[in-house]
Amino acid sequence: MTAMPNLPVPAPVTPSDLPGFVPPVHPIARPTDVPARGVLVSALSGAAGMVCVGGSVAVSGVLSDAPLLSAQAVRYAAACLLLLLFARVGRRPVVVPRGVEWLWLLSVTATGLCFFNIALIAGSRHAEPAVLGVAVACVPLIFAVVGPIVEGRRPSPVVLVAALLVTCGAALVQGVGRSDAIGLVWALVVLCSEAGFTLLAVPLLGRLGPWGVSVHTTWLAAVVFAVIGAVREGPSALARLTGGELLAVGYLAVAVTAVAFVLWYYCVGQLGTARAGLLTGVAPIAAAASGVALGGPAPRLLVWAGIAVVVGGLALGLSSNGTRAAWSAGSDKG
Repeated sequence: MTAMPNLPVPAPVTPSDLPGFVPPVHPIARPTDVPARGVLVSALSGAAGMVCVGGSVAVSGVLSDAPLLSAQAVRYAAACLLLLLFARVGRRPVVVPRGVEWLWLLSVTATGLCFFNIALIAGSRHAEPAVLGVAVACVPLIFAVVGPIVEGRRPSPVVLVAALLVTCGAALVQGVGRSDAIGLVWALVVLCSEAGFTLLAVPLLGRLGPWGVSVHTTWLAAVVFAVIGAVREGPSALARLTGGELLAVGYLAVAVTAVAFVLWYYCVGQLGTARAGLLTGVAPIAAAASGVALGGPAPRLLVWAGIAVVVGGLALGLSSNGTRAAWSAGSDKG
């Protein structure tokens, strides 16, 4: 009887071999799996990013009379080039998006970069800055409720309480202002856009990482603002930027975009959306401090009280007990 020849066994077909396959999103690291030092570094990273954002309030005032859309195009284009340079020097790979990841990137760009800046510009014509600031101060509550759901967990009562404290404290620091109905609508757009900047990036952080998300959203935003700016402000709008306005654009490109984006997305990837969102309370404190540094009046008693409440909320939400509570709330979910 003739023996059967040893025929080669074909390799099994895996999903990654199929055309158009996009790998599943890697889960965000659980803080309970991150050493205490890592949690501290992540929190400091997020806080530093928010300090950059808060310090931009005074700088942004320099651009009040500038062609803002064209200035934003320059800001994001410069930030993208800086990010690419930093990534090359630091040997950080910039992953190319695939498939549905482009839709997520476009969503982050549209909400967190385009709509947010447009809403700030339009809203400032109908509402005082404090109104828009209080809208941003509500972000921790959104993150505390929606963030865990996006990450496949239940919201943590401890982090919810901490988010409420941070929101109330930030509102005290910002103060109250006047607004008409249109201004309130724009304030709501500001809130949703700020939340979308982080929540819509969560599915991307696993594969693209902070560098990939930051690079691709900035060049996309540069293209969008360049097109809108050319239509609304004219192709020669950039020539109208003064030296001081160019310096302000440079600061926004370096500190508020290139640096702050990477710091913030790194923090979100390590701590999770809910707890990272608590650190947005640092931004109004930094804004108040920058105002004093530039010759403004000393903070009033309510501002100091707001700072104390924010610090209390951060201590509660970022403590080791807050860490365990935040993740044990969803430990039984698949």
